[in-house]
Amino acid sequence: MKLHFHNTLGRKLQEFESLEPGRVGMYCCGPTVYHYAHIGNLRTYVNEDFLRRALEYAGYAVNHVVNITDVGHLTSDADDGDDKMEKGAAREGRTVWEIAAHYTEAFLRDWQRLNLLQPTHWPKATDYIPQQISLVQELESRGYAYRTSDALYFDTEKFAAYGDFAGIKMDKLLAGVRVDLGDKKNPTDFALWKISPKDKRRAMEWESPWGVGFPGWHVECSAMSTALIGKTLDIHCGGTDHIRVHHTNEIAQSECAHDGVPFARFWLHNEFLKTEDSDKMSKSSGEFLTLQVLVDRGFHALDYRYFCATAHYRKFLTFSWPNLESARDAHRAFRRRTAPLVAAFQASQVPSATLPGDAKIWQDRFEEALGQDLNIPKALGVAQTLARETALTEALRGRLLLDWDRVLGLSLEVSLPEPEAEAVDDDEAARIDALVAARTVARESKNWPEADRIRKELADLKVVVTDTPTGPTWKKA
Repeated sequence: MKLHFHNTLGRKLQEFESLEPGRVGMYCCGPTVYHYAHIGNLRTYVNEDFLRRALEYAGYAVNHVVNITDVGHLTSDADDGDDKMEKGAAREGRTVWEIAAHYTEAFLRDWQRLNLLQPTHWPKATDYIPQQISLVQELESRGYAYRTSDALYFDTEKFAAYGDFAGIKMDKLLAGVRVDLGDKKNPTDFALWKISPKDKRRAMEWESPWGVGFPGWHVECSAMSTALIGKTLDIHCGGTDHIRVHHTNEIAQSECAHDGVPFARFWLHNEFLKTEDSDKMSKSSGEFLTLQVLVDRGFHALDYRYFCATAHYRKFLTFSWPNLESARDAHRAFRRRTAPLVAAFQASQVPSATLPGDAKIWQDRFEEALGQDLNIPKALGVAQTLARETALTEALRGRLLLDWDRVLGLSLEVSLPEPEAEAVDDDEAARIDALVAARTVARESKNWPEADRIRKELADLKVVVTDTPTGPTWKKA
């Protein structure tokens, strides 16, 4: 099974090959644990989970690293603004350490509810301060760093390829247009180590060769990925907002510290989840949706996972309650179709080693979708079509669907509680009963235009009709 990914490094589709045959080192930028993760953040991790599962489906052993940023960093990419951890502590009247522990636990709970595979490593930035200091010392010894009154900075002018990854000119980088240079030599220079003010003690600070302070935000990812994977990663993942500053800076400091050895061979970037009235979901406004809010509204976490599967990872996904409801309804309908197929396979003696020719066709379609830049929506479409395909036995379809669920991660072998039906009054119930009866008459007389018209009217009323051997039943979604 061949995998092809759109590599941000070069902006083109490339066939994937790992440095070490059969093994993949994959690093994913994790959360800064000063607040709850919102569902836009979680979309990135769901898509990265699809990637991890697809790699393992293709036969790779994946060394998967997701960092936990529990060090206080400044809210701006450009090394200014408030400390995120201290801001969270002040908001809630806790210590920064309590904030980090609380929101790390909340994040891991969301991770589990979304059925995301556990990474090989969950490194915390506070556990890797010595490695970060060592990396900064190496850069300083090689002449890439300079000191100012408040920090040790990386001199981007000394790394000729600095602007290449973002694909724009140095003078147009985001960091360069929104900060006052202060003591920095170049607008794109970034902090490797921030020095604490002498008249103020910070909640998180450490001794270093440059004085008491804390590491720059970008340093932790380079230090931890090198420690846990090596100098060159097979795959580095993150959101598209990381391309211009965070990932550009990771490349600069890593390659300068390691004699120009490429930092990562493949870069996969996830596009934003946006709302109908904004470009992206963000915590900056103080109002954002968490997974728990969705659960409180009657959705299952796997309904949101299914919703994420409906859009390619490099495309915007627009969140609205109607869009999520549509995904939930499609998800639950899919599960109702697949449940008897899975049960038939589990009760059968269908061998797992080989596939008959007519089933191999379906397997090829699924793998082709995965291989073309992780096209999960297309792969899900193959699974949906197979569930309705009567040319194959139920047991064989169930076998294929369970196998593919190793990538989709919907836990198809598990029954989910159906969402509670919306209450209806007697008049509305009578109207729906009449429509369902008319639908039955239209279908029996093969009046398909009328049956379609009634189906649409029922759908507009958010009525789900299930055909059973004893006749149709219905409920409000």
